[in-house]
Order: sequence, then C-alpha cells, then structure tokens
Amino acid sequence: MSKRARRAAPGPGAARPTVTVCRGCCCGTPKVPGLDHAAQLRDLRQALDGTATVRGTDCLDACERANVIVVQPSAEGRRAGGRPVWLGLVNDPGAVADITAWVENGGPGLTDPPDILDLYTFRPSRRVQAELHDA
Repeated sequence: MSKRARRAAPGPGAARPTVTVCRGCCCGTPKVPGLDHAAQLRDLRQALDGTATVRGTDCLDACERANVIVVQPSAEGRRAGGRPVWLGLVNDPGAVADITAWVENGGPGLTDPPDILDLYTFRPSRRVQAELHDA
C-alpha cells in the first residue's frame, strides 16, 4: 500500500462506515475481465452517498482475491465490537448490492452481513491489516 493511501485511511473514530475499494495492481484492471471497474466504484459511491465514505485506494496486497473491498465500521459500530471486514473476488453486481445493503443497515458491529457475503470474506496477513488499520 502506498504512503498516500495510508495517510488517507480513516481513523478508528470515523463517524460512518468506510468502504475501501482496491484499485491497485490487479483490482480494477483488465486482469479481472468482464467487469466495468469504474462503474463498480461509481455505483458504490452513488448508492452509499451520505451513508458511508467510499474511497478507492492503491494495492491492498491481496491480489489473488481481486477485486478486494474492505468495509470498516463506524465509530458506533467499532464500540459495538465491529471490526473491518475484508471481501475478495467481488466481481459481480450482486455482491456489490449485498455489500451496499449491509452498509446501509449499519455495517460491521451494528448489523450482520447477508449470509452470502461469507463466501467473499477472508483474513489478510497481519502485516496487510496493520497497514490499512493503523494508518
């Protein structure tokens, strides 16, 4: 992850959830064919406008799971025990719709994700987690 991306990462007290969309090395590129990557990011921003902060970032170093999206809890969600949720292989509109619905309902710590998102959830290495969450 670049220094710029780390500086832009929200603090643990963000008022609303943050949805980080990887657009680095493999995510958001022709390496994942058949997906309009710009539309995916645009649609998330439009759907979650006023509900969550949606941002694109450089490589999250989980390239084998492109496209990667990380949903970070709001301050309220974090106080309720929510932790960032890493989702990989988010390459279809249905998955994006499920993520959007979950975040609209509160996101991590405040509401359970749709069961289908279990298929996308993974745990990155501690180093990768620290780079995103300790920024």
